[in-house]
Amino acid sequence: MELIWPGFLYLLGLIPILVIAYIWVLRRRKPFAVRYSSLSLVHAAFPRQAQWRRHIPFALFLLAVSSLIMAVGRPVSTIQVPASNSTIILAIDVSRSMCSTDILPSRLEAAKAAALQFVKSQEGKAQIGIVAFAGFAVLIQPPTTDQELLETAIKNLSTARRTAIGEGIMMSLDTIAEIDDSITSPYSGIEQIPVTGGEYIPAIVVLLTDGVSTSGTDPLVAAQMSVDRGVRVYTIGFGTDHNNTLPNCGGFQASDSFGGGGGGTRFSREIDEETLKQVSDMTGGTYHLASSADELDGVFRNLPTQLITVTETTEVSVIFVLVGAILVALAIALSFIWHPIS
Repeated sequence: MELIWPGFLYLLGLIPILVIAYIWVLRRRKPFAVRYSSLSLVHAAFPRQAQWRRHIPFALFLLAVSSLIMAVGRPVSTIQVPASNSTIILAIDVSRSMCSTDILPSRLEAAKAAALQFVKSQEGKAQIGIVAFAGFAVLIQPPTTDQELLETAIKNLSTARRTAIGEGIMMSLDTIAEIDDSITSPYSGIEQIPVTGGEYIPAIVVLLTDGVSTSGTDPLVAAQMSVDRGVRVYTIGFGTDHNNTLPNCGGFQASDSFGGGGGGTRFSREIDEETLKQVSDMTGGTYHLASSADELDGVFRNLPTQLITVTETTEVSVIFVLVGAILVALAIALSFIWHPIS
């Protein structure tokens, strides 16, 4: 906790002055004598705790003064609160290998279905953008809460050659920069001042791929750009170890991507889990492996989108004022109870 006006803490120096004045007043009281026929009457009139409890109201008053002085100093607290303008970018691999049928009806169709379900589950609570990447990355749908636009964009995804995971991350950052002035686009040429360590802006990237980056920016270089901008990247490796035959898709033979002849080839590349883990670890996200449509649905369901928060500085003076008022009221009440005016 910090104070906006810390200079007012010097007023706490009044506390010892008030204590000295209180002691001086007690000692200035003129002593008087009263005759009692029996000492038992004295004990009955002045119970043992009466000697110290008469000071409790004054002690409460001092605490109240201290609390009110703290309030005047305008204390502020830094807290994490849910972001009201959070953004989620779905960066989906649309390389030819996504036509593999090891996950039916195909990896791409299963990914589309999971993404559609994810969009529906958000119910317009966050802006969602769609980025597709193969040999390069393209913004398919700018961030929006319009679920119809998002569904259309996802359903129309089609495949292309090669895989550029780093470009998928960079295009996602560029998209976020369009709506968040606190960060710069990695394509702008403007140097980004790194955010404070451990802080994140209210935006995340969810990147799904089934292979290895074969072109474009190195994924770890793109990940460092995400770190500098405070954008977490959650990576998903999608696919199995089965080398199923790739059918023709998107107007190209599968052999256009992986070699071979005839109407297709067998999928031979594996998911680059090591790189995907490094990307997520660097940026504060997590890596997930999904080898079936159900597992992918589960990954999307468990993404911590509800934890997208922003750091806010909130003044908490009212708490100290409230505490001070309660202490004053309690001190007055105890004074009347223990020392009623006759």
